Amino acid sequence: MKIPSPSRSDIEAAAARAGLELSPSDLDGACTLLPTLFSGIEMLIDATPVTPPPGRAVRERPLDEPDPLNAVVRRCRVTGEGRGPLAGKRIAVKDNVAIAGVPLTCGSRFLGHYVPERDATVVTRMLAAGAEIVAVLNMENLALTARGDNSAFGPVLNPHDPARLAGGSSGGSAAALYYDDVDLTIGGDQGGSIRIPASWCGVVGLKPTYGLVPYTGIVGIEPTIDHTGPMGRTVADVALLLDVIAGFDPADPRQRTVPSLPRFTEARASRLDGVRVGVLSEGFDLAVSEADVDAAVRAAVHDLAALGARVSEVSVPMHEIAGALLLPMMIEGATAWLATNHAGLHLDGWHDPALVRAVRTARRERSAELPPNLKIVLAGGQLLADDHGGEVYARAQNRRPELRAAYDAALRDVDVLVLPTTPMKAEELGPPRDGLGLIAASSDVIINTAAFDVTGHPALSVPCGTSSGLPVGMMLVGRHFEDATVLRIASAYEQHRG
Repeated sequence: MKIPSPSRSDIEAAAARAGLELSPSDLDGACTLLPTLFSGIEMLIDATPVTPPPGRAVRERPLDEPDPLNAVVRRCRVTGEGRGPLAGKRIAVKDNVAIAGVPLTCGSRFLGHYVPERDATVVTRMLAAGAEIVAVLNMENLALTARGDNSAFGPVLNPHDPARLAGGSSGGSAAALYYDDVDLTIGGDQGGSIRIPASWCGVVGLKPTYGLVPYTGIVGIEPTIDHTGPMGRTVADVALLLDVIAGFDPADPRQRTVPSLPRFTEARASRLDGVRVGVLSEGFDLAVSEADVDAAVRAAVHDLAALGARVSEVSVPMHEIAGALLLPMMIEGATAWLATNHAGLHLDGWHDPALVRAVRTARRERSAELPPNLKIVLAGGQLLADDHGGEVYARAQNRRPELRAAYDAALRDVDVLVLPTTPMKAEELGPPRDGLGLIAASSDVIINTAAFDVTGHPALSVPCGTSSGLPVGMMLVGRHFEDATVLRIASAYEQHRG
């Protein structure tokens, strides 16, 4: 990597941009030191370019296969090794998950032709377990909306009614499960983006405990809320994929510690005797709630009781402000993400130079391709940084333990919390929205899901019925790293429901 030697005028201009006043002697010192320092840095960081593995087939649009739900961005064929637990499984991943040699766009025109040089850790693990990666899936433009109508490649349509949306941002990861040649998918979640499309499309989606599944090699928004996880047609499918992708990765700075893990495929039950279920009252009867959604989830709770669970109502008043707490983290996190070209400053782990280069080029050449909602967010982030210097972000982060403790207190008395995943069923596809419209529409959708991206609790959406032909999702929330408990309860319910 070439680092140009700075001239005196370069140094003066850089100091002015940083708001620094250099005395003449300081400027002389900088002119003496920095050229030598930069030359030494260049030698230290120079490395041999990474070559993607050969034999990886990629096909861009238009695709040969039918794609009636617009769930697929591109087709690929990346084959795994051996006869592991995923042998014979065809897996598709969200368009923010790196596959070496396969273009990655994050549902946007902004990144241009960025091609990762290294597989994301979850991809490495799936291939080692025998999987075949068959597609890259449509998603919301840079992952910052939640309905499924804001991709540069067009909206993802709902499999139950193509006049409605699949949800987002992992809309393609839910809708593609209705295609015969996709068995399992990977989604991502910063405010509900696995669980929302799972709810609207009638599939199973797990946002694991924060840090359970490594995020290495996946394009994020804010490292303290980035989650990735499995989506499938059944709870057993989700458990199978979680068994493969969960676990510690030294390259992921999001993982503080990962305890010894159970086999998630063994998290099955036919009865729930002794299980304590808490119905979270603040998740129901909201201003945006649809009565049939609330009724379907409460009917599912009766089914849990019929399976032997002890059911009680619980209250977590802070649930009502959880989305507001996510907001400053998202605003300032996304702003820092773009300002540093996704370099991930101050994090000890894998950093993707190719992605940093792609974002830097994109900011210079394609800033007009940023979605309108993100432009509003970035303007807000810049104002907060200019006026408060990061204090708003710091204060929001410092309230995170308080919110986490509020749910932990409720989970001392029950094993899981239950509430509607989304307060409403899948919404109709409408005309394109402006930036404000995109933000407002997403705010209603994430009202129940956002809290658990802030607190890191495992949260799973499982189908619990239909109304007017559209699925309703029930969300089960468990204690940190007790993802197996959530899966076990969902498994018993799924078998009972048939």
